[in-house]
Amino acid sequence: QVQLVESGGGLVQAGGSLRLSCAASGDTFSHYIMAWFRLAPGKDAREFVAIINRDGGSTLYADPVQGRFTISRDNAKNTMYLQMSSLNTEDTAIYYCAASSRAFSSDRNEYFYWGQGTQVTISP
Repeated sequence: QVQLVESGGGLVQAGGSLRLSCAASGDTFSHYIMAWFRLAPGKDAREFVAIINRDGGSTLYADPVQGRFTISRDNAKNTMYLQMSSLNTEDTAIYYCAASSRAFSSDRNEYFYWGQGTQVTISP
């Protein structure tokens, strides 16, 4: 199995940028489809943000982040990234990385491995 650790969260003003990282260990990173989800304040479920396939050649984004966020991975470094720009207050959330050995899917139920999350807070 794979262990995941997120980093890079913080407090940023609206319009700013952040880059999140997700470091993987314990198993062959390139075997996994990777994704970012987020849990916003007051919400009771994590929502899909972005997904990337095993070799990084295919990506998919949720509509609210399309054109502002970029997901990428470096299999040699066992690390996935989320470059976030033009941030707004609605992006405030705990961001989680997740790994799946099964499907290229935006369904959180397809992901069995999760990090502990990193807090992203956007101020007005």
